[in-house]
Amino acid sequence: MKSLLSLPCRALAALTVLALAAHAAPAIKIGFLVKQPEEPWFQLEWKFADQAAKDLGFTLVKIGAGDGEKVLSAIDNLAAGGAQGLVICTPDTRLGPGIVAKARAAGLKLLAVDDQFVGANGQPMTKVHYLGISAGKIGEEVGKTLAAEMKKRGWTAADTAVCAATFDELATAKARTDGAIASLKAAGFPENRIFKAPQRTADIPGSFDATNVLLTQKPAVKHWLVCGNNDSAVLGAVRALEGRGFTAATAVGVGINGTDCIVEFEKAKPTPFFGSMLLSAKSHGYETTKMMYHWIKDGKEPPLDTRTVGVLITRENFRQVLKDQGIRD
Repeated sequence: MKSLLSLPCRALAALTVLALAAHAAPAIKIGFLVKQPEEPWFQLEWKFADQAAKDLGFTLVKIGAGDGEKVLSAIDNLAAGGAQGLVICTPDTRLGPGIVAKARAAGLKLLAVDDQFVGANGQPMTKVHYLGISAGKIGEEVGKTLAAEMKKRGWTAADTAVCAATFDELATAKARTDGAIASLKAAGFPENRIFKAPQRTADIPGSFDATNVLLTQKPAVKHWLVCGNNDSAVLGAVRALEGRGFTAATAVGVGINGTDCIVEFEKAKPTPFFGSMLLSAKSHGYETTKMMYHWIKDGKEPPLDTRTVGVLITRENFRQVLKDQGIRD
């Protein structure tokens, strides 16, 4: 048998490459699980996560899972497929302890996005890495915008009321509407003119039904200010108001997310849906997966708690803001 020294240089080079490949680190694979993959917000998160994967050279596995069973199954599948990390917006924050245990057993690094995990004691799981929204501050900005519009239009508190479409089962949602209400009160709006419309479901139909009940109870109100935990909540309330004859001249709604209301802004005639606090889907998609990539590759652990803020979009500025945010060309 010939010794290695007698092999041609090209063959030696090939053997060297093979040897290095055998000892190379495995390719990085990251799962990104969302609770409502059909929603524009989560589609944008995935879009920017895809961009991060392209820029940094890792494999992204996108998963939609609407319940706990699907989440736990997805974690098993990711582990079996060689993934090293998971970014997740859980369908139920109370699944937190189970997700943490499952991910740990599977050897997956874990980062929660959008909705913070809740422990068995009902408190946020602050030891789980999280990138989310400054929910209270976002809500406060909604309240400030509503108060400013009321003042601009010359409406009086005697003729005006607040409809807060609430979904208090979700801590983030509650923090948003609580923030809006607190901001309105701080602006001098009377507490006895602020009414909650509890949603049974966190979607447009759920808000529509809840708001219709409130409107039936308060038929004498001439002007409505509307807030909710997201665009869908405010859109449902706006549809209910329109059904009672309210228009952009007699009602003002401000949502949160800025991704589910674009069609509303594009309508030829303004509706009571005045504006929305646009959240940074790029931060929630690109930055989370980028942090996960460097955590896996370089051992650079991300901060335990990272919060993002929003910017107000209206019919007048939404096209330019969406362009600036990389959401539209």
